[in-house]
Amino acid sequence: MSSNVDKKGVETAANISAAVKQLDQDLFSAVRGINILDAVAPLNYRQERDAFFASNFSVNPQFAYADHSLDLFQRKRALFNLPVEQLKDDDLISLYSSVIESYVDKLDQYKSIGTPEFLYDALRYYGEPSEKDIGNARFILHLPDDLDPRAEELLNAEEIQRRLEAFAIQEGYQYQIKLDDSMIANALVSGLTVKINTGALASAVETKALAHHELGVHLVTTLNARNQPLQVLSLGSPVNTTTQEGLAILCEYLSGCLTLPRLKILALRVVAVQSMIQEKDFKRTFSLLRNGYGVADELAFTITARVYRGGGFTKDYLYLQGFHQMLHASETQTDFTHLLAGKVSMAHLPIVRRLIEKGFLTAPGFISPAIARPEPIDDVHKFIAHAIK
Repeated sequence: MSSNVDKKGVETAANISAAVKQLDQDLFSAVRGINILDAVAPLNYRQERDAFFASNFSVNPQFAYADHSLDLFQRKRALFNLPVEQLKDDDLISLYSSVIESYVDKLDQYKSIGTPEFLYDALRYYGEPSEKDIGNARFILHLPDDLDPRAEELLNAEEIQRRLEAFAIQEGYQYQIKLDDSMIANALVSGLTVKINTGALASAVETKALAHHELGVHLVTTLNARNQPLQVLSLGSPVNTTTQEGLAILCEYLSGCLTLPRLKILALRVVAVQSMIQEKDFKRTFSLLRNGYGVADELAFTITARVYRGGGFTKDYLYLQGFHQMLHASETQTDFTHLLAGKVSMAHLPIVRRLIEKGFLTAPGFISPAIARPEPIDDVHKFIAHAIK
């Protein structure tokens, strides 16, 4: 590889070898169209929700999913044929090998969507809640609600869209925002598009939290990844969910918008994942949330649907764990903001830092505003956040 360097002795992006750029492009092409979150989004979510309520919560939903046209064997063969060993840099070899293995696992998940086997593929990729995760969830769920007595008028989807657009313009982000009537979540980022649920209702504080979560982290890491000389961070390092969602919750916290009700939803997701793994029965998990924890019907259905989509999706327990990890990292890691360079996981931060130093990657251009300009946090919320282990 060319060894031209700048004044600091660091190789510049312009001198990355053609072989590295070719492998990077080939990998990007090989995984095009693989998006497990899109693949497990139920096509008939609203219809099945209405039918479940009409049955007095007695008939489990039968979610339907879009057919995918991926040739799984050809995709896997293309991934395994990539000449990673020719990269000649140990950090590049480690990063690209990990990303390739991660996408092979994701292809296995595609194969089993809508079947009982999907749960086992999700467990293999995301894992399951530990005793510590369950303990953290129970701690939060036992906190008295009057610790955070906020009550505000709810904003509709159009007003949420207006406020998110104002946030994006203020921060100078490239973006598109559109309303979507087929979503479970209130909002999500897909590429440069911010999708808002047409049925979304959120308070002003919750809307600000959405902006910091979806735009301040998920859109920011997308934009930073797209500005990299290599595309690998757009694909993401393995199981970056814990880190990326943890960063998003951290930014809700640092912006002063992480409410106790929001934390309780994250805790309920942990409980729901555990119930789904043990019970494998939508009705029972829904009943646990509704009758065991007093969760409103709509919210109980949403949380339950999230963890049962695809056939059993364990990803949702990682939000609370990720928040703890990112809060600790923000207070101890000097290169913490490198996690915003793309879809980076905490485990790959040392590799990403070294690749930035070598010039294969660049430091993030956008820094989440809540990280760059954190708000003062009151003692109650500070205590709760640091009590999560």
